Amino acid sequence: MSSDAVTEVRSRFGRVAIAHDWLTVPGGSEDVVLDLLEIFPDAELFTTVYDPEPWPAQITDRPVHASFLNRLPGATTNYPKLLPLMNRAFRSFDLGGFDLVVSSSHANAKNVRKAPGALHVCYCHTPMRYAWEPEFLAGEEVGRATRMLLPPLLGHLRRVDLAGAAGPDLFVANSAFVADRIRRFYGRDAVVVHPPVDVERFLGLEHRPQDYYLTFGRVVPYKRVDVAVEACALGGRRLKVAGDGRALPRLRERGAAGVEFLGRVSDAERDALFAGARALLFPGEEDFGIVPVEAQAAGVPVIAYGVGGACESVLDGETGVLFGEQTAASLAAAIDRFERLGIAGSDAPRRQARRFGRECFRDEFARVTLEADDARRATPPRSGRAAPGSS
Repeated sequence: MSSDAVTEVRSRFGRVAIAHDWLTVPGGSEDVVLDLLEIFPDAELFTTVYDPEPWPAQITDRPVHASFLNRLPGATTNYPKLLPLMNRAFRSFDLGGFDLVVSSSHANAKNVRKAPGALHVCYCHTPMRYAWEPEFLAGEEVGRATRMLLPPLLGHLRRVDLAGAAGPDLFVANSAFVADRIRRFYGRDAVVVHPPVDVERFLGLEHRPQDYYLTFGRVVPYKRVDVAVEACALGGRRLKVAGDGRALPRLRERGAAGVEFLGRVSDAERDALFAGARALLFPGEEDFGIVPVEAQAAGVPVIAYGVGGACESVLDGETGVLFGEQTAASLAAAIDRFERLGIAGSDAPRRQARRFGRECFRDEFARVTLEADDARRATPPRSGRAAPGSS
């Protein structure tokens, strides 16, 4: 059922364009696009690279405008290598006939150009991490030649990204953590609307905690699953690692007593794992973090690194425990504290998770869009400007 704000935003804007960085593999940011399409069911999509294969009819049954990059051989699989060209790709789109432009951006989607009288709202998943936080690449497998080229390339990406950040009329961040980065890197304020989580999918699961802890998600370096493995080894606790990724073989080689590597699991297997987990271990630094909310919706407390979006979804001492250092010793101490608190089996995690449901996202996004439009109508139009590096 549509809220008053959703009904109003639909009636206020005629043609709506939604720009997203690329549409190749479903993920968290693409879930946001699907919910934006629930708010704006007649919107047209604009993206750099588009592979229709993995998407539902909600996307494939509408106009999807892919850029000239989509015509390059192997574009749908090698799209990360096209990042330096994506600004030009987005700026090649003609959005002159649209009243509202919504960009869903963690790279260049915010760089689209709108008509002079249109409103541009950017839902920012994060400022471009490759450009502004080179340490994000520390765990990546990058060749020596590529590393030599990185400094000038990253400098170019920063200039282009900063120029594009001048375009949106409103920045909407997916967390206060990301809003702070938007202020630091772009010099722009942002309102916070947490991303949609399908909490209804998990609220009905029965939670009967057993003797194991759980990590769930991609096993890649920045997720720091190694910290969870070492912490459980230190404390002699059982751990189930659900998920696949390039860091998994090395973790398996190192091994640890009581640690079970499950690889990729089905939805039904995930639900069964949630049902028996004492707590979800979440040692990575995330912009928001969907999995901790899903776990709480299933009744599972969360023990999370106390930096990033997890601080906004996990209530320390109530729905889980936050730990201060991204080390095995700090996480092991947090697990001990969790056990002393006796949180396992509490209904508090489910109550907290309800705050992040899909209807909450749609209502809040519609509301801040209307407020931005009201403010724009009440003030003189911004003068057109072409920032350096915007081509």
